Amino acid sequence: MARILITGGSGFIGARVAAALAARGDTVVSFDTVVGPEIASLAEANGRVTTVTGTLTEWPHVADAVRIAAPDAIVHCAAVVGVVNSLASPVTTMRVNVEGSLHVLECMRLFGVRRLVNLSTEEIYGHFTADLIDEEHPCRPIAPYGITKFAVEQLARDHARTHGLECIHVRTPWVYGPRFPRPRAPMTMLDAALAGRPLHMARGGDFVVDHVHVDDTVAGILLALDKPDHRYDAYHIATGTMPSLAEIAAIIRALVPGSEITVGPGPYYFGDKVAAVRKGALAIDRARAELGYAPRHDIRSGIAAYIAEAVAGPR
Repeated sequence: MARILITGGSGFIGARVAAALAARGDTVVSFDTVVGPEIASLAEANGRVTTVTGTLTEWPHVADAVRIAAPDAIVHCAAVVGVVNSLASPVTTMRVNVEGSLHVLECMRLFGVRRLVNLSTEEIYGHFTADLIDEEHPCRPIAPYGITKFAVEQLARDHARTHGLECIHVRTPWVYGPRFPRPRAPMTMLDAALAGRPLHMARGGDFVVDHVHVDDTVAGILLALDKPDHRYDAYHIATGTMPSLAEIAAIIRALVPGSEITVGPGPYYFGDKVAAVRKGALAIDRARAELGYAPRHDIRSGIAAYIAEAVAGPR
């Protein structure tokens, strides 16, 4: 059994990674600015899970967390996430995502931690040049979020080359699932449907993007963490499909009878202000061949799973 440090362990993905690791018997240390309710409940129920609070931008906090955890590997989920958040706070985004990640990398070097699995994003690509792209697509990010996440990948490669570290990057598209923390499609549409509220988005119906369920994301992270040797340092953990928001609205209407969820044609805007770049699907051939990754959910079954959990209530 392994000892794993998770940065951002109270977050949407980090807490689920912690739960999955603990369920199989690993020892988990969650590092975050707060102890969220999900990780707190997990720590209370499972003696293998502990929490350490601190800030990624404070070197002593990160160093103490790595020293206390003495991990075999680190799963790096902590970040300022999302295009809108990064545009609202570009300086904070740079400090947390880049400076904070450098703190993690330097602690790995100093404390002898060899492996990092870094949660990355398709935003590093900028505008897709095709409907389906693989990991060799040019990286031309155009917003602070994607720019900083690409910088983290490159800095990790430099540390890996210089100091003998192993830094694996899991690139995700739009992750969705229960307790998603931000108002973004398709969660806004799903939550409105389940609450019995009509929702009409004036535009965005033509926008296509790969959506991956959070459970599949966690499965991909663990596969990357467990693989003894890697030929590649980056993998798409996605579905390889690109449903449009209009198609997703139709699926929700079919699965939640009586729901009034509609999306007008046109491009998608974050917060109705910031235009999304051209997206598409992320090819998963590499992850399938190298990691044995196979997503359990397409968009319809993922939405159905979300609805079933929402109806059943909190676990």
